[in-house]
Amino acid sequence: MRTPGGSAADPGPGPEDGRAGDPGLFGPGSVTWQIHSDPVMWIGGVRALYLQALHPAAVRGVMINSDFRKDAWGRLMRTASFVGTLSYGTTEAAEAAGARVRKIHRLLGVDDPELLLWVHCAEIDSYLHVVRRSGIPLTAALADRYVDEQRTAARLVGLDPARVPDGTAALDAYFVEIRPRLAAGEDARTVDDFLRRPPVPTALVPAREVFWRRVSALAYDSLPLYAHELYGRPAPPAETVTRRLTATANLLRCVPGRLRWRLPPRHILRAMDRLGPETRPAPYRLSEGAAILDAPGKGRHHIGADRHHNGADGDDGGDSTRWRTRTPG
Repeated sequence: MRTPGGSAADPGPGPEDGRAGDPGLFGPGSVTWQIHSDPVMWIGGVRALYLQALHPAAVRGVMINSDFRKDAWGRLMRTASFVGTLSYGTTEAAEAAGARVRKIHRLLGVDDPELLLWVHCAEIDSYLHVVRRSGIPLTAALADRYVDEQRTAARLVGLDPARVPDGTAALDAYFVEIRPRLAAGEDARTVDDFLRRPPVPTALVPAREVFWRRVSALAYDSLPLYAHELYGRPAPPAETVTRRLTATANLLRCVPGRLRWRLPPRHILRAMDRLGPETRPAPYRLSEGAAILDAPGKGRHHIGADRHHNGADGDDGGDSTRWRTRTPG
C-alpha cells in the first residue's frame, strides 16, 4: 500500500545507469541515506500498512486495484525496491521510478492529493517512529531533517512538496487534523486479517508462524493509541512494545550489513560501488557529531569518512554491533 493505487503502484527497479559520483536524490550526507539501511525499516513498512488501511478512501482504492492477497511477497519486494531506488539510486533512476508511479496513478485514477498525502505521511511517520523507538539515536533536529528530506519522495509520487509536512511538528499536526476521517471498516479489517496471517505455501507456514507473526505483531503494537481503538484490540503497555521492538531490532542488526544488502536488487551495494566504500550507511554515525548534514544529494563523504568508522579496517562498519542498544527494562 505504498500508494492507494494497488499492484501497479509497486514499480520494479528503475533504470540505474551507474554513473560514478552521482549521489542521487539524498546522498550519504542525508539522514535518509543512513537510516533506510537498517533492517527495522521492514517493521516500519508493515506498521505503515496497518495505519494506511484506516483511511477508508485510500484502502478502498487498494482493494479495488490490488492483487496483494495473491502476491503479497512480490508486492512487498516491489515496494521495497521503489523506496531503495529513491534512497540509493542515481538521480536518473529515482526520477524515472517516480515518473512511472505518477503515470500509473493517473491511469488508475488514484492521484487524489489527499490520498497520496495520507499514504506518504503514514509511511514516513511509521519509518521514523520505529527507527527511533528501536534505539537509533536520532535527535529532534535529525528527525525534523528526515521528514523534510522525504518531501523529495513526496514529489516523486505526485505531491506538491510545499503542501507536505516539513518537520515532526507539522507531521503531528497533520495526524491531528485527519484523525476524525479515519475508521476501521470492512476493508481495513481485511487488511488487518491478511497482515496477521497471510496465505503462504505449506512449506513456508513454519517461517510465517516464527518470523512473520512477530514482525506483524510488533508493527501493529507500535501503532498510536487511536489506531488500536479503531481496530478494536487493546494496546499493550508501551514499555513492553519498546522492549520487544528493541530486542528484535538488535537481533536483526546482528546480521552483517553486507550480507543483508546482497539480496536483490542490491541498491546499497550498487550505491557504494558508485560512490566509494566510505559512503556505507550506518545509523549509529548519526549520534557522532553528524547533526549538521548536507542538503539531499550533496556531501558525498560528509558522514563517517574516516577509516575507524567506514569498515576499512576489515569490519563491516555499518552494523549495529558497533552501537547496539540495551533492551529497556
